Amino acid sequence: MPGPLKSSLNARMDNRFATAFVIACVLSLISTIYMAASIGTDFWYEYRSPVQENSSDLNKSVWDEFASDEADEKTYNDALFRYNGTVGLWRRCITIPQNIYWNSQLEKTESFDVVTRCMGFTLNEQFMEKFVDPGNHNSGIDLLRTYLWRCQFLLPFVSLGLMCFGALIGLCACICRSLYPTIATGILHLLAGLCTLGSVSCYVAGIELLHQKLELPENVYGEFGWSFCLACVSAPLQFMASALFIWAAHTNRKEYTLMKAYRVA
Repeated sequence: MPGPLKSSLNARMDNRFATAFVIACVLSLISTIYMAASIGTDFWYEYRSPVQENSSDLNKSVWDEFASDEADEKTYNDALFRYNGTVGLWRRCITIPQNIYWNSQLEKTESFDVVTRCMGFTLNEQFMEKFVDPGNHNSGIDLLRTYLWRCQFLLPFVSLGLMCFGALIGLCACICRSLYPTIATGILHLLAGLCTLGSVSCYVAGIELLHQKLELPENVYGEFGWSFCLACVSAPLQFMASALFIWAAHTNRKEYTLMKAYRVA
């Protein structure tokens, strides 16, 4: 093959692979940010409920039960239903009057501010068994809901870890000026996307099963929040990045083999 033609072909291939690699890196970065934000925020699911009666005793009682270390699944979910609760992977939050110790006579005549109070799920709560009848420890263990909850908690961290490891391999590929290692990066991103998709699926299934056990009160409805949406968007971004990484590595290797054949010829 003539020298100028070979150089032109090499430059064209290098530009194509470099473009694919850069786009894949950008998609990977965006999906990582989305996944991290999703894990760290408390809006995977949100409840909308009417304004509750502004009673100091009632609000204090609700908060004490909600914040108690002994609060079971039914106790904190009842509070989430009634007080515009939001749920994340790590925390649960409710919205209550800012000062729960106000004088009851003032509450009936004066407006009041509300504040969001949150409680974190301990590791013990994350791995605690779910019961067939929430709150009833004698009803038996609901294995399906138990493992769905554990998966929805663990899989996002596995996904994030796989993407970080893939990014490290991609960095090594850049240092070595070779696209071959990026096939491993692509496979890791594919696995990360599957983990994210699995987490989202487990979360949806868990919420649906919970609402079958604990029906929402009248005039209360729930919806998936923006944290959940970030996780949903992150999964296809991971799949697209994976496809580009694998395509660039595989095609580059194929083209390199052809160039060696041309060179021999």
